[in-house]
Amino acid sequence: MISPQLGARKPVCRMLPLWPGSIWRGGDIMQTRQAALKTSIATVSIAGDFREKLSAISRAGYTGIEIFEQDFVGYDGSPVDVGWLVGDYGLEIMLFQPFRDFEGLPEPYRSRAFDRAERKFDLMNDLGVDLVLVCSNISPAALGGIDRAANDFAELGERAKAKNIRIGYEALAWGRHINDHRDAWEVVRRADHSNVGIILDSFHTLGRKIDPDSIRSIPGDKIFFVQLADAPKIDMDLFYWSRHFRNMPGEGDLAVVDFMRAVAATGYHGPLSLEIFNDQFRGGSPLTIARDGHRSLVSLMDDVRRLEPDIHFDVAPMPPRSRCHGFEFIEFTSNEQEAEELASMLRALGFELAGNHVSKRVARWCQGDINILINTDEAGFAHSAYQTHGTSVCDMALRVDDAADTIARARELGAKIVKAADIADELSIPAIKGVGDGIVRFIDGDSELARLWDVDFKAVKGNATFVGVGLRSIDHLAQTMKYEEMLTWTLFYTSIFDADKVAMVDVVDPGGLVRSRAIQNKSGKLRITLNGAENQNTLAGRFIKQTVGATVQHIAFGCADIFATAEQLSQRGFETLLMSANYYDDLGARFGLEESFLSRLKDLNILYDEDENGNFFQLYSRPWGDELFFEIVQRDDGYEGYGAANAPFRIAAQKRDLA
Repeated sequence: MISPQLGARKPVCRMLPLWPGSIWRGGDIMQTRQAALKTSIATVSIAGDFREKLSAISRAGYTGIEIFEQDFVGYDGSPVDVGWLVGDYGLEIMLFQPFRDFEGLPEPYRSRAFDRAERKFDLMNDLGVDLVLVCSNISPAALGGIDRAANDFAELGERAKAKNIRIGYEALAWGRHINDHRDAWEVVRRADHSNVGIILDSFHTLGRKIDPDSIRSIPGDKIFFVQLADAPKIDMDLFYWSRHFRNMPGEGDLAVVDFMRAVAATGYHGPLSLEIFNDQFRGGSPLTIARDGHRSLVSLMDDVRRLEPDIHFDVAPMPPRSRCHGFEFIEFTSNEQEAEELASMLRALGFELAGNHVSKRVARWCQGDINILINTDEAGFAHSAYQTHGTSVCDMALRVDDAADTIARARELGAKIVKAADIADELSIPAIKGVGDGIVRFIDGDSELARLWDVDFKAVKGNATFVGVGLRSIDHLAQTMKYEEMLTWTLFYTSIFDADKVAMVDVVDPGGLVRSRAIQNKSGKLRITLNGAENQNTLAGRFIKQTVGATVQHIAFGCADIFATAEQLSQRGFETLLMSANYYDDLGARFGLEESFLSRLKDLNILYDEDENGNFFQLYSRPWGDELFFEIVQRDDGYEGYGAANAPFRIAAQKRDLA
């Protein structure tokens, strides 16, 4: 783990024998799969004190860390103790940083810079790390000139060599004279020293809109370290953008895959490290953020492997992103009394009781291609979910091409596999733990899972002429979470499934702002909206508080003719959410709708939206229970949105109803 020539520490001796594939972590021996890919994360990327950070990083499965000086300055122990502590967590210190304002300085600043460097080299030897990041100079005293900088690095490399230290030069996007990796590489090339190489950071390249393919001309053995970060596209000062809005690869809008493809093409086989500066991450769960980062690295390198098949990089193979073909079922957990209330609402929505589980108190309600389960069993996960959240969605099943492949990919990406109890003559449906406190199951058509309804449920004799009210499918599922958790949810879905994230929109609630983002695939069969609440005064925030963190706040059913469906619902006694007359006055003015059409919308409390591709209609139930509700939509071909323009008016109506 540490180069023996450093001489800072002897090999770590353990009191207990370690078997192949195991590591020591804070007193516990844990089995781990040997992975060739070296993964790292900067300690500055996550919250907590130094020990908390190391614990989270170790548990998330990283190989090592970038250690920031401020992270161990406050630690009550010597640098040697810090090195031992990192090793005790099964980690390697892969990079020490930062060393600032070095190259191109006039005297006496130049001599002082070399003196500072010598002291850092001694510190690094005590820590047991042999690579230091030197970022490009931002000092007003710095002088320009490639040759001047190269000469400084040639001399620094010679001093570093004497202490078994390597120097990695990084071009900061806001560097005073060097702010482009192409210039940084030219400095390294002219320095021409074996102990001097370049460090590449995706943010500094992509943030300045530099073509990442220019990296392909750099020899792989001169790239000493690679740092990865994504970011949302925001037009702001580069430094501020970098220090507050970086996120994990795949969570933002930068072309991180293209960057990494170019790096891989050089023959680089060193560590891949995350250097993330993000205000939300610094206040979030260290373990959650660390796991997100590791998931993002594994997913990123799988993308690179598929797009650059001729480039060898030590990445464990996994199945491709899972193709989803819709929702097989949505399962509610409840008690007997509230289950009957929910069943009454489903009857009013045109659902029919189609069957009961052969061994559990689970009822199946159907209409069109929709299956809703109500679980009142007093054992198992569903009952635990009811005790925590009350009546709520605890489980969903997705139709996929291959359930086994989906599970295999999810496992490689760090998802927790849920093992169901083996019960004779019943199916064991593959499942993983979702991001929230719920389960996601997978059904495919090429295995015995396709016989779910025949094997696990006993049919109830129903009305042979039953047609319902025209609901055909689940258009989308709406999940609610704290705003700071939205990136975790986004990465979970987009790394496992063949789906894309849609641009985030702001929804104005009378009690505050809610951020909304959709995850959807190209076929439109998988649509999940993520709604991030920033405070408890919003409807979404209140739902989180009332349900102690239940995730599904509403389910949207699709239909072919919302006017016919609305009229049938009215005849069945279904109570729709009442919209204000002002909404329809404004709607007519916005879209220039004919009065007769507008009047029909108003009479049935149907909301309307349109874009250049098509029309969209929405109808809502009144809030039920802890602000849970149903939505009915008609989506014309081409319309890809979710009626975001209507959300503030719908929320206002719901709050009036609740009051």
